[in-house]
Amino acid sequence: MTASFRRALGQRFNPAGILFTVSVALRQPHLFLPHLSVRDMRSIDWAALRQVGFRGVVLDKDNTLTAPYSRSLWPPLADSLRECVQAFPGQVAVFSNSAGLREYDPDGSEARELEESIEGIHVIRHEAKKPAGSAEEIERVFGCPTSQLVMVGDRYFTDVVYGNKNGFLTILTEPLCLSKEPFVVQQVRKFESFLVSLWNRKRLKPVEHPLRCEAMKCVKDLV
Repeated sequence: MTASFRRALGQRFNPAGILFTVSVALRQPHLFLPHLSVRDMRSIDWAALRQVGFRGVVLDKDNTLTAPYSRSLWPPLADSLRECVQAFPGQVAVFSNSAGLREYDPDGSEARELEESIEGIHVIRHEAKKPAGSAEEIERVFGCPTSQLVMVGDRYFTDVVYGNKNGFLTILTEPLCLSKEPFVVQQVRKFESFLVSLWNRKRLKPVEHPLRCEAMKCVKDLV
């Protein structure tokens, strides 16, 4: 099995992440529920989020900022990303299970290529795949607690669970391009949506966040 094949397989199938997710689903299902859900980044008023007290933004990569496995920004998001950077100068970063993850990007080459394509926004290098791991590396990068940071991503099982268990405000976006996503990931998405729909019908609530009510006024096109 070649290194490139193992890398591709690992990005699509995450056994440790699956076990962790099952454990969370059984014990803490509220961690799967985002504080806010929007169509994509263009629905977020970044300047308003800054005004209500947030100090930084953490963005997922695949299907949030770029097409799956692409290293270039999804063109329609260019203006929104620029507004985000203007609202949070020096306080926007990418935290991905591909670019910057040392298991698959050990020399940081993918992270550097992505940084060049998104005008120098920092891609955080890290060891553990979301949803596992703490947020210590992120807090060091931003210099503030996670309660003052916004986590934006398209996956319940990774971005939302990771963000909620570590104290971020979590914003779920719809995926940008399902046609370019592997079949396995598409099936996992369906399972995610089924579980979240079930929990919503049971009126399960997201974890508490001190700025959630204020943040709800900073988005449009809520889903």
